Amino acid sequence: MSNIQEINRRRTFGIVSHPDAGKTTLTEKLLLFGGAIRVAGAVKSNKIKKGATSDFMEIERQRGISVATSVMGFEYGDYKVNILDTPGHQDFQEDTFRTLTAVDSVIIVIDAAKGVEPQTEKLMNVCRMRKTPVIVFINKMDRPAQDTFTLLDEVEEQLKIKVRPLSWPINNGPDFKGVYNLFDRSLKFFNPNIQEIEEGMKFEDLAHPDLENHIGDDADVLREEVELVEGVYPEFNHEAYLAGDLAPVFFGSALYNFGVQELLDSFVRIAPTPRAKEAEERVVEPLEEKFTGFVFKIHANIDPNHRSRIAFVKVCSGRFERNKMYTHTRLNKSFRISSPTAFMASKKETVDEAYPGDIIGVPDTGNFIIGDTLTEGEKIHYKGLPSFSPEMFRYVENADPMKSKQLNKGIDQLMDEGVAQLFTSVFNGRKIIGTVGQLQFEVIQYRLEHEYGAKCLFEPLSMHKACWIECEDEAILTEFKKRKHQKMAKDKRGRDVFMADSMFILQMAQSDFPDIKFHFTSEF
Repeated sequence: MSNIQEINRRRTFGIVSHPDAGKTTLTEKLLLFGGAIRVAGAVKSNKIKKGATSDFMEIERQRGISVATSVMGFEYGDYKVNILDTPGHQDFQEDTFRTLTAVDSVIIVIDAAKGVEPQTEKLMNVCRMRKTPVIVFINKMDRPAQDTFTLLDEVEEQLKIKVRPLSWPINNGPDFKGVYNLFDRSLKFFNPNIQEIEEGMKFEDLAHPDLENHIGDDADVLREEVELVEGVYPEFNHEAYLAGDLAPVFFGSALYNFGVQELLDSFVRIAPTPRAKEAEERVVEPLEEKFTGFVFKIHANIDPNHRSRIAFVKVCSGRFERNKMYTHTRLNKSFRISSPTAFMASKKETVDEAYPGDIIGVPDTGNFIIGDTLTEGEKIHYKGLPSFSPEMFRYVENADPMKSKQLNKGIDQLMDEGVAQLFTSVFNGRKIIGTVGQLQFEVIQYRLEHEYGAKCLFEPLSMHKACWIECEDEAILTEFKKRKHQKMAKDKRGRDVFMADSMFILQMAQSDFPDIKFHFTSEF
């Protein structure tokens, strides 16, 4: 198969949602259709021992939430599908933001009862910024839900995108009877006792009296609603979808496997093939002959028995080949990658080649950081993988002096993953961990103990903001660092960071030193 054929059959997408909208359950069911797993894991109940395939870290299984992005690939018909299941919890949104740089399209999962939630809006803003095509899956139709038109209005208003339903629900909650597929004009009946996939019944003409025999009194309601849909919403326009201006909408229940196959079948037909990627120097097209890729995630201890560390690389152009020499542009060094892997969550297998759209795992001994670019020699740097200024800060202390080596190694590796950010105070040399939310501290503490055998304590630190600073005038920068000595720190890469106690202190510093630039993301 030629490079062009391989590229055109790839579909790489992320699944995003607010916590508990059913995102990981949907991922499981998609994997089930792809034949990648035989039994879908139970994500919700801690009593059920079979965990979700995409939640492969021990803490994820215990909590019933995703705290790290998982990468899973499978073959579906003529297509190679790569899914990136992201954390829904807002404390881990940075991992999700970075993941969105590695996907070509997105499926947004919305709870039919709760509608659009704040976290979903934030993620949609990132998609809009990058013009990423979006499909909406409205989940949990088997439970009492909002009015369907109200839901769609909410999606349009809050996600700021036009919608086009490609399926339509017949009732919801206990009265949910199924969906009418507007794409291929067929009826699909919902039966909570049967989770096997049943073929939809072709129904071109809703005016036919036979409709009553199948859905009874709901026939007239369905006719009216479908007529309203056809009159109110624009025709599905493939170009508008690819441009990120129109979101097709599907309805179903991931828990009962209902509506998932329609979603997957439509997705592989309409979703974009691997897209061009913007580098600082130029735009890189997937059909280019030479390989390029970038690191969007690092995971330490993917196999705790071997303390292995993996850099996740998204292939952007050309063809990746095992054992070939590639250039690490930041270090200006060449590496031979002898055991690249493809993923099925925590299961991985060695691959000999990969194409644009694929995600490969590269064993890492500390050479990679998030955002690094690999090429066949060309000096290019891919853009857009910032770390954001943390909102919560704690001093980190060793709880077991006999394990200081393990603690330092653990913190070092976890910070490289982007789980949180590490700062070292210039004033007293103490290590400070900064996060977006409280849950990250719990995850760090848990993983240090269970993966590295080290225990740590966190000491509260009242801090408003960490700002990266730079100035063209070295004398002004030196004067600032001298005056703010007690509040200065270095990040993991040795860059100057000003730790402001309060908004007032920050504003005063900006006012007193107008020539200094204060940055709130690490990429500047």
